[in-house]
Amino acid sequence: MLNKNFSIALLLLGIAAGVSVGPASANPGSGAFSFGLWGDMPYKKAGDDAKLPAVLQSINQSDIAFSIYDGDIKDGSSKCTDDVYTDALKMFDSLAKPVVYVPGDNEWTDCHRLNNGGYDTLERLAHVRKVMFPTTDSLGQTRMPLQRQGKLGEKYVENMRFQHGGVLFVGINMPGSNNNLVLNAKECTAKSARKAAQCDAANAEYLERDSANVEWMKSAFELAAKEKASGLVLVVQGDPGFDWPETEDADESTLPDFLGYRNFMTALTAQTEKFAGQVLFVHGDTHFFKVDKPLYSPTKLLPNFTRLQTFGSPSLHWVRVTVDVNSANVFQVQPVIVRQP
Repeated sequence: MLNKNFSIALLLLGIAAGVSVGPASANPGSGAFSFGLWGDMPYKKAGDDAKLPAVLQSINQSDIAFSIYDGDIKDGSSKCTDDVYTDALKMFDSLAKPVVYVPGDNEWTDCHRLNNGGYDTLERLAHVRKVMFPTTDSLGQTRMPLQRQGKLGEKYVENMRFQHGGVLFVGINMPGSNNNLVLNAKECTAKSARKAAQCDAANAEYLERDSANVEWMKSAFELAAKEKASGLVLVVQGDPGFDWPETEDADESTLPDFLGYRNFMTALTAQTEKFAGQVLFVHGDTHFFKVDKPLYSPTKLLPNFTRLQTFGSPSLHWVRVTVDVNSANVFQVQPVIVRQP
């Protein structure tokens, strides 16, 4: 039986253009192609190491053009040691097709936690930028060129974009744990090695990166409009929070835990309103598959905005998206369930 959220998603998708859910069309346009989405894996404490090879094999055996990994190369309660990042690079480079990595919270935002080793969050972010992006190109055994917001090893190198088949793809470092925004002194030090000065530095980092992220996103929409792109795919890791249809008297997007996303999401909404094509907004963080149209609200659609939430540990599966610019929907989403041996 379908869960309630997924049933609502299918109902909305049946009455609004923007995406299709189900098996790929038997007669896609001649220029159609597919790409993969995955993330939030492997989590060692969930026993994912034994399951991961089947996922990688499934992706390698598919006919996708490339894949995008939407963050969290480790679980949120294990240490942020250097080997975690080099192991992730090995994982990505085991893929035959290009793979693009977008950072998640578990590899930097949450490393201040005592059970993560009590690292300095910003030092781990600098490490991610230095190690996880060894080239301006993608990762994988086959590389593809990417345009990056920052220079190698420097701020915002992780933000990227590229064009493929009439669609613009954009990746932005907007992770979970409220986008690295620290709300108060209690949150700063709870189960954490952080001191007040480090939390002040984290909030300064948040403000600077949020501004850069909005700038990169807006410039991507300008490029998509100039190139007359049929669609734009925007990939982040953090769940930015949306108003749930199940609660009529509450707007969950306004909760403090999502405050760090509001500026970006407001700007994204405004850019989507002006864009003639379809926008597919992809994130991980919540670990269960979901496709819906959560903007503007559960009762008022922004027709060309679709949210795709990817699988995550312990459900190690991936999502295939077929792009057909000759279709009004542009994006066709198909969950790929990986059977373990």
